[in-house]
Amino acid sequence: MIDFRLGEEYEALRKTVHDFAQAEVAPVIAGYYEREEFPYDLVAGMGRMGLFGLPLPEEYGGMGGDYFALCLALEELARVDSSVAITLEAGVSLGAMPIYRFGTEEQKRTWLPALCSGEALGAFGLTEPGGGSDAGATRTTAKLDGDDWVINGSKAFITNSGTDITRLVTVTAVTGSKPDGRKEISAIIVPSGTPGFTVAPKYSKVGWNASDTHELAFDDCRVPARNLLGERGRGYAQFLSILDEGRIAIAALSVGLAQGCVDECLRYVGEREAFGHKIGAYQAIQFKIADMEARAHTARLAYYQAAAKLLRGEPFKKEAAIAKLVSSNAAMDNAREATQIFGGYGFMNEFAVGRFYRDAKILEIGEGTSEVQRMLIARELGLR
Repeated sequence: MIDFRLGEEYEALRKTVHDFAQAEVAPVIAGYYEREEFPYDLVAGMGRMGLFGLPLPEEYGGMGGDYFALCLALEELARVDSSVAITLEAGVSLGAMPIYRFGTEEQKRTWLPALCSGEALGAFGLTEPGGGSDAGATRTTAKLDGDDWVINGSKAFITNSGTDITRLVTVTAVTGSKPDGRKEISAIIVPSGTPGFTVAPKYSKVGWNASDTHELAFDDCRVPARNLLGERGRGYAQFLSILDEGRIAIAALSVGLAQGCVDECLRYVGEREAFGHKIGAYQAIQFKIADMEARAHTARLAYYQAAAKLLRGEPFKKEAAIAKLVSSNAAMDNAREATQIFGGYGFMNEFAVGRFYRDAKILEIGEGTSEVQRMLIARELGLR
C-alpha cells in the first residue's frame, strides 16, 4: 500500500518546527538579513529543540531520528528564511555527518556532542577558489611531518566556517599520489584557532545574508596525524557520498522556499486590490499561484522518494540528483513569479519574497550545480 501521509512523529516534528519558524524566526529575520548578521539566538533556539542532532544517535548527543526528519525541519524553516535553514543544513550534513559516517570513536565522542546540541558548528572545506564544480582538482596539500599533518592551501565559499561557535572545519587535501598517478585526496579535521589557519572576512553576498560564509587559508597549518578523517586517500570519495545525502537536504530546503512563495502570495492577493477587485480574483494571478503550488508539490514528492530510498538502504544517487534539480528549479521559478505578483513591493527587502528571490539562485549552484545534477542523472542512466 502506498501512503504519502506523514507518521505521527514526523508530523509532530514538522508542526513544532513550523511553529518555531513562524513565532521566532519570521518576526526578526528581516533585521538580521539587512544587517548581514548571524542569528546566534535563533541557532541557540534550534539547538535547544534538538534540530542539530536530529539524524544522529543518542549516544553522541543526538535525537536518534533519521535524515528525513532533518529534511522536514529544513523545509519548514525555509518556508520563512533560507539563511537559518542553510545554517542547520550545513551544520548537520556537512559539519557533523562526515564525522559520524567516517570518524573514529574518539573523534565522534570528541566532536559530536557539541555539534548535536548546537553549541558548536562544524564546516566542510571542499571547494577551492579555482575549482568550483571540479572538486577533484584540489590543490590544497597536507604532508606528514612526524606526527603532524602540515596543510597549505585555500578553500572558498565555506558555510559556518567563521562564527563565534565554529569549532572545526574538515578539509580535503592532496596527501600524495595513487599508483596510477592520480591525486590521493584525504579529509582532515582542523580545529578553529589552529595556528596557520586563517578565516578571511565574510563575503558580501547576493543572498543568504544572515548565514556565515568565508574563504579559508592554510599556511603551514599543523594538526595531529590522528585528525585524519576516515581512510587516507578516500577523502574525495567520502565527501561525494556526503553530497548525495546533502542533495536531498538541499532539495527539502528548496521546497520550503518554493512553498513559502506560495504562502506569501496567498496572503498578499487576498489583501491587495487593483481595478476595484482583490488581485486574487484575477485568473492570471490564480494561474500563476496554481503553477507555483504544482511545482512545490512535485518537488516535495521527489525529495520524499529520495529520502525513502536512503532510509531503506537502497541506492539513491539518481533520485537525490533529480530531487535537487527539480526542487532548486521550483524555488527559482516560484521566487521569480512571487516577485512579479508583488510588483514593486516584491523588489523591497522588507517583504519576504524579495529575500526569497535573492536566496533562490544559490540553490541551483551549491552542493552541486544543476549541470552537475544532469550529469549524474545521465550517468545513472548508463550514458557515459
